[in-house]
Amino acid sequence: MKKWLLVLGMITCMLAFSACGQEEEVNLLSTQTAEELAGGIIDTINLIVIQNAEESYLASMKQNGMDTTMLENALNSWAKASEDMGNYVELVKVTGNTVVVEEMQGQPYPVDGVLTVEIKGEKRNATVEFVFEDSNPTSITTNVNYTFGENMQKAALNTLLGMGTVFVVLILICGIISCFNLIPKLQAKFAKKPAKEDVKSAAVDNTIAQIIEKEELSDDLELVAVIAAAIAASEGASSTDGFVVRSIRRAGNKWQRA
Repeated sequence: MKKWLLVLGMITCMLAFSACGQEEEVNLLSTQTAEELAGGIIDTINLIVIQNAEESYLASMKQNGMDTTMLENALNSWAKASEDMGNYVELVKVTGNTVVVEEMQGQPYPVDGVLTVEIKGEKRNATVEFVFEDSNPTSITTNVNYTFGENMQKAALNTLLGMGTVFVVLILICGIISCFNLIPKLQAKFAKKPAKEDVKSAAVDNTIAQIIEKEELSDDLELVAVIAAAIAASEGASSTDGFVVRSIRRAGNKWQRA
């Protein structure tokens, strides 16, 4: 009897613990409602992008005092994905749903969570992710679904680009380092150049000195000839032959012959 009471008590405790461990039931957005909600938003975004009406639509929202950051990012993400996805065809299915809803006026209203859907494009499929916080969509992102081969090709191109950039930089560094050997040669070349200029300047100065010396000598000869003629005239001689001027010096106001 005691054994049965003990078993019954253990079962009762287990049931009590399991009841305490149960989480409060949460209402999630139904699949049908999720498809309708996502499809409507996607149709609106796609229509705005196709008509190139992003600027006018955002301007209208700003005039009404609305924050356009989320929608602007959503439009840019959709337009960028459309380049590889092609034109939007249809919504395929809901692939993820953690959106909590609340009943408002008899209708489910998304509050918090993430909704992910797959869409079909003319070229490739894509995934659109909706993030809801405090009853407002805070992010709408479109990502193209590339195949494994395309992802590998992109990875290979990125690797080649990165390695190529590294090698180019290394080649430039090697070229710069090799130029360091030319610096001493350039310094020596510029150091010798002033010496040549000095030699050239000295040669010019020497030539000028020679010219001046010749001019001074010419002036002295003329002076000697004039003085000799004056002496010959004072002596009553008809020519200066026989006169030898050894030196000339000035004594008062008269010239004396040595």
